[in-house]
Amino acid sequence: MEFNRTHLSNEELINIYKNLLLPRMIEEKMLVLLRQGKISKWFSGIGQEAIAVGSTIALEDDEWIMPMHRNLGVFTSRKMPLHKLFMQWQGNKEGYSKGRERSFHFGTKEHHICGMISHLGPQLAIADGVALAYKLRKENKVSVAYTGDGGTSEGDFHEALNVAAVWDLPIIFIIENNGYGLSTPVNEQYRCKNLVDKAIGYGMESVRIDGNNVMTVYDTIKGVREYCIREQKPYLIECMTFRMRGHEEASGTKYVPKELFEEWGRKDPIKNFEQYLTAAQVLNEMQIADIRNEFKQHIESELQIAYQANEIVADTDEELNDVYAVKMIDDSNKMTVKNLEHSSEIRFIDGIKQALHQSMLEHHNLILMGQDIAEYGGAFKITEGLLEEFGKDRVRNTPLCESAIVGAALGLSLEGFKSVMEMQFADFVTAGFNQVVNNLAKINYRWNQNADVVIRMPTGAGVAAGPFHSQSNEAWFTHVPGLKVVYPSTPHDAKGLLIAAINDPNPVLYFEHKALYRSVSGNVPEEYYEVEIGKANIVNEGDDISIITYGAAVHWALDYAKEYEDISIEIIDLRTLLPLDYHAIKNAVAKTGKILLLHEDTLMGGIGGEISAWISEHCFEMLDAPVLRCASLDTPIPFNSNLENNFLAKSRLDECVKKLLSY
Repeated sequence: MEFNRTHLSNEELINIYKNLLLPRMIEEKMLVLLRQGKISKWFSGIGQEAIAVGSTIALEDDEWIMPMHRNLGVFTSRKMPLHKLFMQWQGNKEGYSKGRERSFHFGTKEHHICGMISHLGPQLAIADGVALAYKLRKENKVSVAYTGDGGTSEGDFHEALNVAAVWDLPIIFIIENNGYGLSTPVNEQYRCKNLVDKAIGYGMESVRIDGNNVMTVYDTIKGVREYCIREQKPYLIECMTFRMRGHEEASGTKYVPKELFEEWGRKDPIKNFEQYLTAAQVLNEMQIADIRNEFKQHIESELQIAYQANEIVADTDEELNDVYAVKMIDDSNKMTVKNLEHSSEIRFIDGIKQALHQSMLEHHNLILMGQDIAEYGGAFKITEGLLEEFGKDRVRNTPLCESAIVGAALGLSLEGFKSVMEMQFADFVTAGFNQVVNNLAKINYRWNQNADVVIRMPTGAGVAAGPFHSQSNEAWFTHVPGLKVVYPSTPHDAKGLLIAAINDPNPVLYFEHKALYRSVSGNVPEEYYEVEIGKANIVNEGDDISIITYGAAVHWALDYAKEYEDISIEIIDLRTLLPLDYHAIKNAVAKTGKILLLHEDTLMGGIGGEISAWISEHCFEMLDAPVLRCASLDTPIPFNSNLENNFLAKSRLDECVKKLLSY
């Protein structure tokens, strides 16, 4: 192995060596602790240290890195306190995730490291968002994201690289090709000769290097970083290396041919660099021994600090409170309906438009993203005109990469930006589901990093669009702690709730019913205002029965109440499905004693079932009849209008009301 010191001084070479050696010695200690049962799991990066260390020290300390399982050298090279890392791995509260995450599934904004999730690929798209933030601010920075050879088989790899290339983002994508994804060898992962060949398809520059040579990694990253900043383009690097231990310690290495260990053992990054430093008379064997001894003592002393950590005592209130980021209230900007003077009659769609326009004026760090939202104005023309006023930097067309754009939105949030992504149809969220439910939703609970992201979800039937453009999928997300789910039914609420969602530091899924866009109008204040998330609204007073509903079904209920004036119907518009307004639900039960839960979503697994269960548990004594649900058929949504009308809950509303009244 040949090393090129270029212009580096002896002191700089020694610093590189120390950064390389420390994670190896920590790992060796961790393996001992694993056998002693003092930690529960370990993903070893032994033999791969040169990649993490060489790349990290080639960056500025405030440039974001998205590491993986075997990148301990990223954390140690960023000088994170070792005792706190030990506490993290032991599951102590004083670690980086309060005992909520394992091994390397955590991040820290202070050190500009974004914690991974087990799905590997989503890390890459977050780097897109961070790099976009750098680009928008015209900062000379890059983001760096790692993946493994196995990770390149995921769709997220394609989406993230494609978005980075199309948007000309300064990102370095690093593939750690260690020969195996758990037990699957590379010849079962891909058919291209080299993984860097994939860059050609994205119009991206790339290089394949020796990932065990720390100087090669360092010099390459230094040079590529300069390229990415100068050209404002991404770059793909394939680092050839080998995993000397199992995927994680329990899995072992029996599936690996013995000769590979012998071959790569001769390429050990630390042993070879030590030999170079001694041959170049930068260090002698005694100095190396002193460094090792110093590290050994440091590791042991930091472990002793970690051992003193108190055992976690579960605090339910703290656990629940940490699911969501706390909104910082700015009283100077807080406006309520009471002090708004000017209003006009507008359509539902115009309420959304006003909210976006006024929010873009209010928040200069707000970015809009989505398919066809720029020149075309979006599939429903909601963003029409915004490009001309705010420019292409802030109103961004995206490739058909739902997962990557959700990930990019999270990356923007890491750098203090707000974003609204238009999911062209709510049905298409399945292509970005993982990013929504595992990255956005859990990040604040995992390591106190908020996700300031709104995803607009055009939803619902009644427009003869068939099974892939009409389904109501809001209930999927009410089961995911960390998300907020908003679903307005009027132009007033459409505007106020969207403004509130954009102001909220948490991820909000904002459902907007397509059939309401141009069919419903109402009086809406012209000023900038919020409607509080989590508060229901009484839209019709009544004494006989209560209909609890949301979205288009609110109008079904109102129309029914007008048609059957002899029935006194209380109608509650939930407006927000997560969090639910349990106080309003309880009051509705207390008032009439008869509850009908009405929603367009299918019956099985709909939000109505959850509300019914809560009423049964908390309001049973107030009930004068069983809680009834009126929902759509448990089938996909048909295209034919006659079939669609039969599918919708509206067709069974009269039957359900009469059944409830008969008790």
